[in-house]
Amino acid sequence: MNAIISWLKDTNAQGLDTYGNAIAVAILVSAVLALLYVVLTAKKVLGFPEGNETMIGISRSIRTGANAFLKRQYKIVGLFFAGMFVLLEIFAILGYISPFVPFAFVTGGFFSGLSGFIGMKIATAANARTANACQSGLNRGLRVAFSAGSVMGLTVVGLGLLDITIWYILLKMVFGLPTEEITGAMINFGMGASSMALFARVGGGIFTKAADVGADLVGKVEAGIPEDDPRNPACIADNVGDNVGDVAGMGADLYESYVSSIISASALGVAAFNEVAAVDRTRALLVPLLLAAFGVLASILGTFFVKTKENASQKNLLGALRRGTNFSAILIAVAAYPIVRLSLGASFWGLYIAILLGLLAGVFIGLCTEYFTSDSYKPTRFLAKTATTGSATAIIDGLGLGMLSTVLPVVIVSVCLIGSFFLSGMSVTVGGEVIPFSNTRGLYGIALAAVGMLSTLGITLATDAYGPVADNAGGIAQMSGLPEEVRARTDALDSLGNTTAATGKGFAIGSAALTAMALIASYVDKIKSIDPDFVFQMDIMNPPVLVGLLLGACLPFVFAALTMKAVGRAAQSVVIEVRRQFEEIDGLLDGKGEPDYASCVDLCTKASLKEMVLPSLIAVVVPVVAGLLLGVNGVVGLLAGATITGFLLAIFMSNAGGAWDNAKKYVESGNYGGKGSRAHKAAVVGDTVGDPFKDTAGPAINILIKLLSMVSIVFASVVVAFSLL
Repeated sequence: MNAIISWLKDTNAQGLDTYGNAIAVAILVSAVLALLYVVLTAKKVLGFPEGNETMIGISRSIRTGANAFLKRQYKIVGLFFAGMFVLLEIFAILGYISPFVPFAFVTGGFFSGLSGFIGMKIATAANARTANACQSGLNRGLRVAFSAGSVMGLTVVGLGLLDITIWYILLKMVFGLPTEEITGAMINFGMGASSMALFARVGGGIFTKAADVGADLVGKVEAGIPEDDPRNPACIADNVGDNVGDVAGMGADLYESYVSSIISASALGVAAFNEVAAVDRTRALLVPLLLAAFGVLASILGTFFVKTKENASQKNLLGALRRGTNFSAILIAVAAYPIVRLSLGASFWGLYIAILLGLLAGVFIGLCTEYFTSDSYKPTRFLAKTATTGSATAIIDGLGLGMLSTVLPVVIVSVCLIGSFFLSGMSVTVGGEVIPFSNTRGLYGIALAAVGMLSTLGITLATDAYGPVADNAGGIAQMSGLPEEVRARTDALDSLGNTTAATGKGFAIGSAALTAMALIASYVDKIKSIDPDFVFQMDIMNPPVLVGLLLGACLPFVFAALTMKAVGRAAQSVVIEVRRQFEEIDGLLDGKGEPDYASCVDLCTKASLKEMVLPSLIAVVVPVVAGLLLGVNGVVGLLAGATITGFLLAIFMSNAGGAWDNAKKYVESGNYGGKGSRAHKAAVVGDTVGDPFKDTAGPAINILIKLLSMVSIVFASVVVAFSLL
């Protein structure tokens, strides 16, 4: 304690007030606490027995395939990061960007990738343990799978806060940078996190959906064998895909969402309080970090409320998960007010309301997602009914369901945006001085709403990440020949996982829209700091703005098309390979021959790593080229257009895909003829269409719209210096 007090005094002499020092220490402690929880929970998961030798062998095969994929993926991504580091270093030497940017870019990418890697390692260790636990009961299986998901959730928030806090301490206390330069440097490691997340989401998404589609089309539809049947050569690749796409890719994705929301809010907080002499701008910078730090504690406490009774229904299982997430959200709602009041003063209560609006928006978007994707409600049940008349009607209704599901999230986010902006920016009185309405403070409120929405990410992501573990557990139960009641329990957990996964994607997409707005505002502030005399002409009738809007609106469609077609091409190769093995390996369908699992894993790996490059590069190259050709105003149009259509397209694809998946499971549970029926085959086709919707293109789009802004901010000086307009 004496050492900490001494450190506070020493750093205070360097210009950082005691408040800032104390908060930096508290945030660092919360990050370490999250990682300590990760270690203890991981040990708890690893303490559960894996089951019999067959289960252990299958789990080992999945783990080997997943590790091999990530090793090859990280080599390719490493080359990209090395090239970008050199490019950024050149621009730094020439004076166009801060010398800290290249290093911030690398650390952001490293921690983003590390989050996914740790989550995948525990998920591949927990799959057999979950299947084995389900032999003892549903609640025990839930606890194992959810504990593995908790490792993923708390790893993301722990590493995110650790990265941000270390940079803050280095820039403020070691290099002595002023506050505005700290945020200017910190916001750049978001580009590294976003780049890594995009590669992980796209590459992992292509792998998992190529394997899933190939396994379902040949196995279920053509051969009429059950899901995860050991006779299917693609079943191991399918289970590997769940880990590299839905765990490693998702972990990197949510890490990026988390840190982007925090650093964009911090940057806007500094700008918002530039003209408020009564408030130290450092305090505004640290408010988002404080919210995130308390969110860690709330998430840890919330995990202890997730438990259920044996033989519980899906509604009871969902209620168990809701208890944990709702408890955490209530804690944040209570703690946010003293955080804002003690940091900024009672006059700025509108910022607290903005945080509440973000929390509520996240809850309502989750409920909307649940309504449109869960088979407990009419939309998905009706979608299952349409499968009785064939694949075409199931696909048509699923597309309509996804489109209709965009309405309520748009309304929710719009209310959150307007409320946060006007309440946060309104005129206030501080120390007898009237501070007029401020657009920048309003934008700070929008950014805080995004932080509020993601403040409980630790437990929200845990409820999402447990789904792939349950899915793998079901596959292992099937391939190991465990009793039917075990598979029924894993199916119940897996079906719920589809709903929580869709809800998690809703959170990520909703926060992406709010964060993208904040990042656009940060881009405008960046341009003003580079050239104070620059005059923005953002009228829609200004040709560069209009062209930028059109290009930006088109970009998510191009991106989605590239990723969807990549899944299609990769899935074709898997279908051909599985058909070949069924035809050429004697006795395979009779259970006498041995399938070649490794060939399907290798096919998916090669195809996904090849196909992930072009979509990922587009997000980096387009904003720079657009800036050079259309100028700053054109870039603003590009970012606005991409944010609007990207938000809508991501919601549509995520919800349509989730509904198709759960409609299939609703039929498999015995409705409309059950497994093997005509309705089942049609529902499987609908599910295969929805797979790349919900797990490849849709979730990657929310990374795209933020990465576009991040790249634009980093290369703003280059655009100002060399743009044609």
